[in-house]
Amino acid sequence: MNSALRRWLKTTVLLLALAGLVLLGWRSYSARQAERQAQSAQLENPVIELGAIDVARVRTQLLHSGLPISGVLKAVNTALVKARVPGELQGLTLREGDRVEVGQVIARVESSEYADRVRQAQQQADAARAQVDIAQRQYDNNAALVQQGFISKTALDNSLAGLNSARANHRAALAGIEVLRKSLADTVLRAPISGQISQRLAQPGERVSPEARIVEIVDLSRLELEAALSPADSVAVQVGQQASLAIEGVAEPVQATVARINPSAQAGSRSVLVYLSVAGQPGLRQGLFAQGQLATAQQQALAVPLSAVRTDKPLPYVQVVEGDRIAHHTVQTGTRAAVADETWVAVTGVPEGALVLRGAAGLLREGTQVRLAQPASIASAPPGNVRP
Repeated sequence: MNSALRRWLKTTVLLLALAGLVLLGWRSYSARQAERQAQSAQLENPVIELGAIDVARVRTQLLHSGLPISGVLKAVNTALVKARVPGELQGLTLREGDRVEVGQVIARVESSEYADRVRQAQQQADAARAQVDIAQRQYDNNAALVQQGFISKTALDNSLAGLNSARANHRAALAGIEVLRKSLADTVLRAPISGQISQRLAQPGERVSPEARIVEIVDLSRLELEAALSPADSVAVQVGQQASLAIEGVAEPVQATVARINPSAQAGSRSVLVYLSVAGQPGLRQGLFAQGQLATAQQQALAVPLSAVRTDKPLPYVQVVEGDRIAHHTVQTGTRAAVADETWVAVTGVPEGALVLRGAAGLLREGTQVRLAQPASIASAPPGNVRP
């Protein structure tokens, strides 16, 4: 009996131990399966973390629509100083970049020959004046003799004709002096405007002819941009409209204003020339290339970054963060404009203040779970301050 009892106890202990091992194995297996299912669910429905560079707020923006313009800067006032009389060029010491003031002597043409001609003409005028005096005395004498009856009226008429001829010769001599004095004054070349020398086209000692170019003067205080627009685009342009220009070599945008519009289209191209006055500032030079945007209209509208509007569906849409999920909202787009160096577009179909995904965030399926990395900074960020 004791041996049977011992066998039964051993069997019972073995069965209980085996049952305990089976139970422990089942619990371990169940835990692993639950962990695998959780990992699988996490892989199937991942939580995407979004940073400030991935989202933007739908906000009311002042959008300026406009036209792209480009061209070369030109000085409003330029002058090309030319020789007016032939001769040897003297006294030209100015070089490119030198500053000149209006009326300043730039150079001279050798003037001794012209001074001699003036003196010669003066002497001829003096001789003509002497002839006038002789003819006047002769006429006065003949007039007295006619009254006394010693000579005929015909002789008096002849003396009057001689007097008139002498007076005409004297006036011609005086006019000749003025012409020669003008030539003498033209030997001195003066600056017609204030500015800087941009080109020196002759050298001292060189013999120049009339209309020979000596120097070019440029006034950089007033610059303008000449832009060619198509006939359709030119209709929306008006005097006084503003433009923002990017000029090579200048870090900050430069403001310009439409000053004039050519009333005629260009032959051949049919383009219309528009002239924009550019605010003068250090660093601007004639000949620099400029391009920018001419504002032709403005509109207050709800807007999003252009990169946030996706077009991979039949209708354009934006990806909106609703709670912790992504939703796709169909939108209608309108005016596009640059806001703080980023292109924004007017939209309808999304409420103001909604968070939309920028293009840098990529395409996310509807219902994708997301989490904002810094919700406070995103909520307070002004439009255009965040860059993708």
